[in-house]
Amino acid sequence: MSRPPTFVPPACARSRTLRTSRGDFAVLDARPAPGTERGTALLLPGFTGSKEDFIALLEPLAAAGYRVVSVDGRGQYETEGPDDPAAYAQEELARDVLAQAEAVAGEGPLHLLGHSLGGQIARAAVLLDRTPFRTFTVMSSGPARISPSQREKVRMLGDALGVMGMAEVWEAIQALEPSEETPTDGADLRRRWMLTHPLQLITTGRQLSTEPDRVAELAALASLPKHVISGEEDDTWPVPLMDEMAVRLKARRTVVPGAGHSPNTDRPAETSAAVVAFWDLYPHDTARTSPAS
Repeated sequence: MSRPPTFVPPACARSRTLRTSRGDFAVLDARPAPGTERGTALLLPGFTGSKEDFIALLEPLAAAGYRVVSVDGRGQYETEGPDDPAAYAQEELARDVLAQAEAVAGEGPLHLLGHSLGGQIARAAVLLDRTPFRTFTVMSSGPARISPSQREKVRMLGDALGVMGMAEVWEAIQALEPSEETPTDGADLRRRWMLTHPLQLITTGRQLSTEPDRVAELAALASLPKHVISGEEDDTWPVPLMDEMAVRLKARRTVVPGAGHSPNTDRPAETSAAVVAFWDLYPHDTARTSPAS
């Protein structure tokens, strides 16, 4: 489970509702100082996560001139979701991303970044339509399904959610997981969990456990610059697997020292610097030729 350092946005950001053609989404919207704008970024969180997972990146990214919109997808935390598992199919979530992109477009090039589950949803979105996006960054998200140990954890979670309420499952998770040193208020984490729709977790958990390898399809989008970021350790997708994926994609590759599955929360300064360095290479929507990296 991701553990952002706080749920309180920095002064450059505000919590608001993003209205799109496919419904309303809760977002954190960080703005750069007037006159410093270089583009816009859409950030998608991972499994059990939320827009707050990127909260430590908002200030440095905005300071670099980027408007950053971090999104709760349907059924995640403060975005409501329907009582229908079909609503959380990957294509439905990907079409939500395209609607979100349309809603935030118009302020320079648009960069897409997805973490973990969000990376695979973002991939599905660009495979449907890459035209809204200047670049695509995948963070701690692999080429296909998650590792065997993580598949077992996701299976157990899905089974529990099928017979228990969210509060009961939360208590069971707290009893099983070792305590972690974190500045995050436990009440915030519990509130996020309680507001997340169980069908979103069950359905996207199955997606993570069965996702096919679509790297060749993504690599075929040669005009879309790609960046693969991870920590130096990851038990959800082994790091060598992400190394290989970056080679297959001809993508820029960044390994963040000292970070695990969530470099956005483990090492936000280093992660934001790597993200900005990549985005800064592609300042214009019309320039589709990738510079050497």
